[in-house]
Amino acid sequence: MDMSIAAMSVGMHQAELWQNIGIEVLKKAMDADTEMIEEALDIGSLDPALGNNVDISV
Repeated sequence: MDMSIAAMSVGMHQAELWQNIGIEVLKKAMDADTEMIEEALDIGSLDPALGNNVDISV
């Protein structure tokens, strides 16, 4: 019986390790996506007057 408890403990710790690894990988992916979006938007480089006037002449 002690062997099965030990095996179960090892299995639970391995599952926890893989879960933590998965979480860290997802965090890295989210950080990369956020950085890519911020670079694509680059809000600081936009002209603040952009879009204030619309030319509707035909």
